[in-house]
Amino acid sequence: MSRTILPLIAADVSLMARQMTRELESCNGSPSHVQMLNMLSRAAGFRNFQHLKAQWDAQDRLSHPPPPVEAVDHRRVLRVSRHFDEDGKLLRWPKKSSERLLCLWVMWSSMPAGKTLSEAETNAILGERHHFGDHALLRRWLCDLKMMERTVDGRIYRRIESRPPADARALIRHLRGKP
Repeated sequence: MSRTILPLIAADVSLMARQMTRELESCNGSPSHVQMLNMLSRAAGFRNFQHLKAQWDAQDRLSHPPPPVEAVDHRRVLRVSRHFDEDGKLLRWPKKSSERLLCLWVMWSSMPAGKTLSEAETNAILGERHHFGDHALLRRWLCDLKMMERTVDGRIYRRIESRPPADARALIRHLRGKP
């Protein structure tokens, strides 16, 4: 079992020494490890070692709060999912820019992470993921929105790693769950 390191702070060392003396006198023989932890904790003003540990854990949680949970607009995800067929391929280019962005995140997720692609490889991947026949449009949008980067001559493409928004992650999960 891993060992948790907890600082023990005593406001008054003299008072702590007196309390430890009383604790040790009341103990028959040499105290066990757990008994010693409890004695030290009581001498520092806690009820027992669990109380001491709970205080430090609570302080740690307060100083490092968890990241806020992003809300998902499930109606929006469902609405945008209608732009995809049952295989998860994009049927049409949405008119609304907010819907386009979610669709582009789906296209982004189909690109291999950390891999350099040629223009032909990028076109092939995008071509497999949509039905309307304009992989150049998708490629340009992905680059313009900094989801992918390309060399100046347009020969090499690479996916830029970032965390998609909550709605995009929900849409990607929804489309992957389709048969």
